[in-house]
Amino acid sequence: MSNPDQPNEPVASEDARPDPARAPRAVSARRERRAFGGGSLALALLLSLLAVGVSGYVGWRQWQQMRGSAADSRDLTALQQRVGALEATLASVSGQSASLDQRLSDAAQVNRSLREELLGQDERTRNLEDAVAKLAEKSLSGHDAMLLDETESLLRMANERYTLFHDAQGAAAAYALADQALAAVNDGAFSGLRQSIDAEREALARSQPASRASALQQLTELRSELATLPLKPLDHPGSTQPQGVWARILHALAGVVRVQREHGAPLTVADARLARELTQLDLAQAQAALLAYDSGAYAAALQRAEKSLSTRFDDNAPAVQQARVTLQQLAAVLPSTAPVRLGAALDELRNLRAVHALKQGVDGAAPAAAATAAGRARP
Repeated sequence: MSNPDQPNEPVASEDARPDPARAPRAVSARRERRAFGGGSLALALLLSLLAVGVSGYVGWRQWQQMRGSAADSRDLTALQQRVGALEATLASVSGQSASLDQRLSDAAQVNRSLREELLGQDERTRNLEDAVAKLAEKSLSGHDAMLLDETESLLRMANERYTLFHDAQGAAAAYALADQALAAVNDGAFSGLRQSIDAEREALARSQPASRASALQQLTELRSELATLPLKPLDHPGSTQPQGVWARILHALAGVVRVQREHGAPLTVADARLARELTQLDLAQAQAALLAYDSGAYAAALQRAEKSLSTRFDDNAPAVQQARVTLQQLAAVLPSTAPVRLGAALDELRNLRAVHALKQGVDGAAPAAAATAAGRARP
């Protein structure tokens, strides 16, 4: 066979010689055949590389798609699991809601039954209260009426004693006895009255002075000490008097006309006795006002006594100064407060007794009317 890439050369003998005209044409033909064979080989190689690249890209894309499909499958499986868990949770919640609705229904039924029982208990309690009220009205016996009469009498006596004599201590004692008598009453309707009695008794206790006995004792001691208190000293003339006509005239008229100061003149024996008696009288009036709880008269008497000590007795003497200090302290013993208003407890007691008497009359008239109607209805 002949090689297409190599030209067929005729076998020549050693003695044969090539044709010089045919030699260039043979060389160019061989070159053309070599160039055509090299281009085909390059094109085939390029096509092979292109096919390998395309097949690699297609394989890579298929691998990517397979990988994405696997991830999607896993995500879908996870979503299906979550959906299943949610469905199970919803089922359990639905079951719990159903059980809760059942419990609420049961609780509503229990509440309804309890409400009915409470209404029944309320009705029974109301009936019991009515029965107890009727029993309390019937229990107001003669013993209770006697105790109420005693309480009313004590309260009225306390009011009159305080109004007439301002004796707060005696009125408070009467209120205490009235409270004891009211405590023995069996009817509970009068228990609130004890609070009013206690309030008025406390007001009386606050109105009376705490040191009344001590003040009376101090006033008695001052009355006994007045006889020893020194009066204002007499005015003695000086040893050196001016000598002259006018001096001799004044000395001659001294026994007929006497000029003296209003608050510093010498006192005679009669004037001194009168000053002591007036001061003792003022102190006695202060004692009487203190016993009568008369604040105005007590303060006025002490003021007059203190003025007498300051104008008629010696202010430089320690005994007089101590007596004036004692009077100033005694002025604060009986405070000038408004009188206590009494009578509210007595009015409340009378109103309660009137209401009970009215109820008893109504309850007694109702059975009588019913009996009369029943008698008329009989043939």
